[in-house]
Amino acid sequence: MSQELAYVIITPYSLHKSRTGGILARLISRTSLEMVAARMFAPGPELVQEYSKVIISANDPQDRRIQELIRDYILQNLSPDPKTKKRRRVMMLIFQGEDAVRKVRSVVGNISPDRRGGETIRDTYGDIVLDEHGQVRYFEPAVLAAPNVEEAEWKLKLWARYSGTDGGLVEDTISYPSNERPEHTLVLIKPDNFRFPTGRPGNVIDFFSRTGLYIVAIKVHRMSTAEAMEFYGPIREILRTRFNDAVAAKAKAVIEKELGFKIPPKEEKALGDLLCPLSGDQQFENIVKFMSGRAPSECDAATINQPGTETCIALVYEGHEAIRKIRDVLGPTDPSKAPPGSIRREFGSTIMVNAAHASDSPENAKREMGIVRIGKENTFRKVVEEFYGRL
Repeated sequence: MSQELAYVIITPYSLHKSRTGGILARLISRTSLEMVAARMFAPGPELVQEYSKVIISANDPQDRRIQELIRDYILQNLSPDPKTKKRRRVMMLIFQGEDAVRKVRSVVGNISPDRRGGETIRDTYGDIVLDEHGQVRYFEPAVLAAPNVEEAEWKLKLWARYSGTDGGLVEDTISYPSNERPEHTLVLIKPDNFRFPTGRPGNVIDFFSRTGLYIVAIKVHRMSTAEAMEFYGPIREILRTRFNDAVAAKAKAVIEKELGFKIPPKEEKALGDLLCPLSGDQQFENIVKFMSGRAPSECDAATINQPGTETCIALVYEGHEAIRKIRDVLGPTDPSKAPPGSIRREFGSTIMVNAAHASDSPENAKREMGIVRIGKENTFRKVVEEFYGRL
């Protein structure tokens, strides 16, 4: 069976209610598809109008009445807010694999006032409420997805055409009290969450939703070795110089056990001075390889800048005290020292394999966002064009 691209649009209301993590967890774990691109959009009137015109389809298994409700929902809820004039946030995810469109649509589900339970995403997060006369009182589809391969292609091309003007790092979409100054922070959902199709990436995002912050950018990223070296460069000297005592103690224990004689304090210190830089360099190599799939020593000039083999999700969160709030939920670097209920306590296993990274200062947030080019590099359009051809 041939490869397909499928998309899911997470609606403004689902984003507002922080349902992103739960939705993503189901899509990855239940379809076993690869998520190859993601982008935030703040659709303008032109994109909303074009998209709404292609919603009703004779090939959609959803009945005509629901299709009309979805069309009207798009016009009303994806358009800029008529009161504030601010554009609304939506998140678009692209999945690739065999039979991708059917698999995604199966997990998304259809909407019916008669359905109960939580089998599909729309069963759990969507809703339709009728009055005693059968008229719709409330309607929320939660997510939007194409019903077939042909419509998936057409709609992906449509959104890709607008991905530069209406997508990226979406700013000025949130209203804040006058006494709050929003800031941005970068989060990386690390490669240990993508070893196999699992709900972990979504679960980690769900933990971050406790901060009350807003996702304003998202990107599926494969970090090159050069990017990983630059990203983690500031800790290299720390690894080389600050753990002399720990390295010396380990070396002393091994030597005394294997050779059977005691190491005096002066010689123990000398061991630390000698071995700590070597240990630090090796730890740095391990970190870079973990994040990119290739260690610096394994690369030549041709491969060091190529996209890596490991997947991560980069997100930008926005809000008041965003950096502190994200790091509070994330927990300390060492999962064994992280408090219960923190991300690293729940999902981390070692200091390196610890589920996620988060910026620790406004300066580092800006630096790290620049390295992964989130909001600037349009990988969304690139994926669509590589699959279907130039738009």
